[in-house]
Amino acid sequence: MSATTTRPGAPAAPIGKMSPRAMVGFMAMVFGMFMAILDIQIVSASISEIQAGLAASPDEASWVQTSYLIAEIVMIPLSGFLSRLLSTRVLFTVSALGFTVFSLACAMASSLGLMVVFRAAQGFIGGAMIPTVFAASFLLFPGAKRANAMVLIGLTATLAPTIGPTLGGWLTQSFSWHWLFLINVPIGALIALVVWNTVDIDQADPKLLARFDWWGLLFMALFLGSLEYVMEEGPRWDWLQDETVATFAAIGTVAGGLFFWRALSRDEPIVDLRAFANRNFSLGCVLSFTMGIGLYGSVYLVPLFLGRVRGYNSMQIGEVMFITGLCMFAAAPFVGRLLQRVDPRYLLSVGLLLFFLALYLTAGLTSQHAFAEMAFPLGLRGVAMMMCMAPINAMALGTIPPAQLKGASGLYNLMRNLGGAVGLAIINTLVTDRSYLHRLHLAEALNWARPAVSRYQDTLSAAMEGRLGDAADIAALARMKNLVVQQALVLAYNDTLLVMAGCFLASLLLVPLLKRARAGGGGDAH
Repeated sequence: MSATTTRPGAPAAPIGKMSPRAMVGFMAMVFGMFMAILDIQIVSASISEIQAGLAASPDEASWVQTSYLIAEIVMIPLSGFLSRLLSTRVLFTVSALGFTVFSLACAMASSLGLMVVFRAAQGFIGGAMIPTVFAASFLLFPGAKRANAMVLIGLTATLAPTIGPTLGGWLTQSFSWHWLFLINVPIGALIALVVWNTVDIDQADPKLLARFDWWGLLFMALFLGSLEYVMEEGPRWDWLQDETVATFAAIGTVAGGLFFWRALSRDEPIVDLRAFANRNFSLGCVLSFTMGIGLYGSVYLVPLFLGRVRGYNSMQIGEVMFITGLCMFAAAPFVGRLLQRVDPRYLLSVGLLLFFLALYLTAGLTSQHAFAEMAFPLGLRGVAMMMCMAPINAMALGTIPPAQLKGASGLYNLMRNLGGAVGLAIINTLVTDRSYLHRLHLAEALNWARPAVSRYQDTLSAAMEGRLGDAADIAALARMKNLVVQQALVLAYNDTLLVMAGCFLASLLLVPLLKRARAGGGGDAH
């Protein structure tokens, strides 16, 4: 496409009508974003296979996912500056190519150390694709057509982590864990080729390199990297009781203070925080943070229940979770039409209420719950996600001036990822604490003075006596202990889901404070 001539680094104004060439380029960018988000979760169902292939311990293997997250969360806010420095076309092409190269390197890694390094590089360079697509949608689409773009981006951002574990489990079981990364190679190369030849949104501004804040980059990397590490590892090692977690918490606190000082005192900061002066953007970031909790938390917690309580494998978990993605696809076109006709604040309010209801209904888990009992709340969550994401995207970025849009897009996406990191940390802590508390209460109820308990033990012992003989009583006690642990876990999952539901109910209080963006958006409201 041919954009309006602009000064270097400045975005073009939204065009009146997109050419087929420009639409092909934008769709390639959306698919690149899908790959970058998908790779956060695609390894989660296959960690044990990767661990065996690289001869690593379970704790070491978790770094295959953690390293990607830490690196990606550093790149996302940096992408705004890089997009102005290099142009959207160059940054996205380099990002897609780098993501492809390091995906191939991950598939060929022969040790855990190499895998962690390659995964970090993959997450860092690929992370630029995510916020770049958000900014491009506002620069390419006029207001009347932007609603469909918001729905498409919302669908992509929420569907990718939802199907990630399912796709990863299928690839690992059907081929090998190497295909978790090899699948990216031909697709990533094609995306880079298409974007290079079709996207022409803005011009590069090489002069920005002379004003690049290297100290700001260092402080931001230490701040966000340490924060992500503490959120990931804190629940596992009892937070600040662990020396390494406490050290990273201290480093992150100091680096965070220095980063904010640099960002607020320089004329050309590494991340422009002025967008937070926009009320819609600030409230949108809070809502994006909440969506991160709901999106990544539910994708983590429900499979955890199905695996630990129901004993499902990755394919069975994927079959249950598939209903969420299916309902998201079904709801997308209707949400797009509603967003064009209805005040997005009304749509968002309904979406938050439905998200609350979906989590509340899911919180009635029992050890016998399977697809039949979970299909409706999981499907409802898929509809709710679409009704939340598209309006939040439109209102948070729709009143940002074009000059600030690239940096604001990075900050907005950062908040969603931080919401996921903080949410998972809180979820793991709640599950650990509440399951311990429920085990104590259930153990107290399992009192031998109660006739029902003695009868149940006798029944179990009699059933096992033919196979185990004298060991039947011991086996019966072990079975009762396992039942206590299982039921305590189920109750802890329900408690945690209720807390998550409360977050969405509380978020409704923010909706009346939002202003409706004008049809043009992207700075038209200013």
